[in-house]
Amino acid sequence: MNRIIFVALLWGGASLAGFAQGNYWQQKVKYVMDVRMDVQTNRFSGKQKLEYWNNSPDTLYEVFYHLYWNAFQPNSMMDVRSRELGKIEFHTAGNQTVKDWDDRVRDRIEHLTPEEIGYQKVLSLKMNGVSQQYKVYETILEVRLSKPVLPKSKVVFEMDFEAQTPLQIRRSGRDNPNTGVRYSMSQWYPKMCEYDEEGWHPTPYIAREFYGVWGDYEVNITIDKHYILGATGYLQNPQEIGYGYEKRGTKPVRPTTDVLTWRFSAPNVHDFVWAADPQFKHLRRDIPGGPVIHVLYKYKPNDPANDNAWKEVADAAVTVLPFMEKHFGEYPYRQYSFIHGGDGGMEYPMATLISGPGLGTAFHEWLHSWYQMMLGTNESLYAWMDEGFVSFASGMVSTYYRQQKDNPTGTGELAPVEADDIAGNDLPLYHAGTYAGYFNLVQSGLEEPLTTHADHFNTNFAYVRAAYSKGAVFLAQLGYIISDSLRNKTLLEYYRQWRFKHPDANDFIRVAEKVSGLQLDWYKEYWINTTKTIDYGIDSLWEDNGKTKIRLRRIGQVPMPMDVLLQFKDGSKEMVYIPLLSMFGEKPQENDIPRTVRDVWKWTHPTYTIEVDRRLMDLRFIEIDPTRRMADVNRKNNKMELKW
Repeated sequence: MNRIIFVALLWGGASLAGFAQGNYWQQKVKYVMDVRMDVQTNRFSGKQKLEYWNNSPDTLYEVFYHLYWNAFQPNSMMDVRSRELGKIEFHTAGNQTVKDWDDRVRDRIEHLTPEEIGYQKVLSLKMNGVSQQYKVYETILEVRLSKPVLPKSKVVFEMDFEAQTPLQIRRSGRDNPNTGVRYSMSQWYPKMCEYDEEGWHPTPYIAREFYGVWGDYEVNITIDKHYILGATGYLQNPQEIGYGYEKRGTKPVRPTTDVLTWRFSAPNVHDFVWAADPQFKHLRRDIPGGPVIHVLYKYKPNDPANDNAWKEVADAAVTVLPFMEKHFGEYPYRQYSFIHGGDGGMEYPMATLISGPGLGTAFHEWLHSWYQMMLGTNESLYAWMDEGFVSFASGMVSTYYRQQKDNPTGTGELAPVEADDIAGNDLPLYHAGTYAGYFNLVQSGLEEPLTTHADHFNTNFAYVRAAYSKGAVFLAQLGYIISDSLRNKTLLEYYRQWRFKHPDANDFIRVAEKVSGLQLDWYKEYWINTTKTIDYGIDSLWEDNGKTKIRLRRIGQVPMPMDVLLQFKDGSKEMVYIPLLSMFGEKPQENDIPRTVRDVWKWTHPTYTIEVDRRLMDLRFIEIDPTRRMADVNRKNNKMELKW
């Protein structure tokens, strides 16, 4: 069977290079925006020119825009949803009562004053020079077009708008008391909604993530000359701006006006973020042959520990980039900015807002550059493909960074990691937390399928554990099914085939199938579409005619292939591998333990009996899944030590 798999892999590899996504298409945009910020009123006026390519086969009779900041008004959908979730209470292990709402939002929107609310107002809108009729549904603008947009054609929208920056509540805002940062400007402009093969996605801004159209941005921001900015894109006039953006060894020549206009260009992205503060300190790291790393943070006088923490963010980014590119794909942009701001950590193209210099958060947000900024899934429908994949990757990156600090090698590889006993499961350190989070979700009784729309989970608790933990376990467990090495190749091939597109779960699984030569639709069906769980156990063992019989039992509802480790009194070991029939193949051998491949296990059969050509008294130890990558919800019945 090994030879058959080898042939399948060669065939799969040959087909990958020529793989095209059928009649795949996606829309394209180009934004040119000029905004003028008044730091006294916290308001700005803006002009937006939007070129929109309808690459679909459909005629469009209407378009939709997001007006995200309208969520920050009393009685908005975000406000009411947060307060309703706050009525749901849980009891912690310490028997403390906690509410299910997001602590950053709580009921704060309800109490905003007119000067503190956020809004985005469209003052005029034209398509190809003709005024259009539109209607505002809170955070969504619906535009009924005077003339339809034909397939394979381009139109130009021109818009005048104004906005008021809300008091910092969620992601965006001003004057966050926790960071002191003046402006965190995310979701700040009217943004065209995505249209794909499923139609329009005018998703109201309730709580969760985003989905955007790929394109180019030219953004000019005029603001008080004392403010320092970090943003998506490349600064086009660094010699006029200075503040650390100028060419090294030169002095900027600023205009004598009271304001500066920062001109940014961002090619092939699906959003644009910026932040500004007069006390930002700018750190810069130029990676030879790679991107420039910018770190902008709120300077605190007489606080060297704060300076050192932010310096480590800059230096750590340089350290981990080779590992990230080796395992997840090349970073294609010329810069990346870690910007102090927001309310935790929130990712955008070429930049992230982070509320502090925690390295775990910094790594996590940067890895969103791969699993959202370059692989732009619809996060409302596939949040686990973003947050889960990033959680999986960031655990590895954090571990690699710690290892490099302790013992720099420059190999770009993880050193062997000792197991960590979390929730009774011995797992590699960088995966243990995600498995523990998933098991916690199962035990809560609140789990919902990963196919649930991100805003429609019944609880915040279930959403977070599903998207972050169960999504990460999906990848770690895929390594158990097809091998870690082929899982890693799958991630690189997924990046190669689908970057700068909008892949979904089917697209990822098809890549994994082509790389591994195995059928994996069953895994997606069980793990993503249901809340069924994995539970296997050693049922019984006996001797028959000098041979040992070991009966395994599937107790849970999710079928899986089996790795079963046998250890004998003489110290020898054997790995018994039982493929699942639904795979139609087997994974390659993963270690030096002698392996025997047995007949397939059919998912309809609750038990499977292993026969071993040894006496029962020779057997010392049995364990199902000794690497603990299978998310078995009850590992107590997975191993048996025989003390003869």
